[in-house]
Amino acid sequence: MALNPQYDAIGKSFVQQYYMLFDDPIQRPSLVNMYNVEHSFMTFEGKQLQGSAKIMEKFESLRFQNISRQITVVDSQPMFDGGVLINVFGRLQVDTDPPHDYNQVFVLKPLNGSFFVQHDIFRLNIHNTA
Repeated sequence: MALNPQYDAIGKSFVQQYYMLFDDPIQRPSLVNMYNVEHSFMTFEGKQLQGSAKIMEKFESLRFQNISRQITVVDSQPMFDGGVLINVFGRLQVDTDPPHDYNQVFVLKPLNGSFFVQHDIFRLNIHNTA
C-alpha cells in the first residue's frame, strides 16, 4: 500500500472529530467505534490497555464532568501501510483543576476504506523533577 497523500487533512479531521466526542460525556461512549476489539492499544498516563472494551472502561472511569481543551498543534505523517501517525500538543482543564499541557499520539490504521485507532498514547505534560 502507498503513502496516503491526504494524511494531513485526515489527521486534522480525525483530531477534531475525536475530541468533539471525547469532550462530551454524552457522546464519549461512541468512541468505541474508533477502536478495534482486539488490535487497538492505548497507553493512558503510563497504563497499558488493549482492545476497545478495556479502553472504554478507562474512559468510563474518568470522573470529570467538564473539559475545556485548546489544541496548540496537530502534526501528521503518512505511514507506509496507508495509515496516519498523528501527534497532538495542547492544553486541557477538567472541572476546577488547573490547566495542564498534554500530548497525545495516534496511529490510524486503514481498514475497509476507513481507519481505526491502532495506537493511542496520552500523557499530561507534568514535570516531576523531585
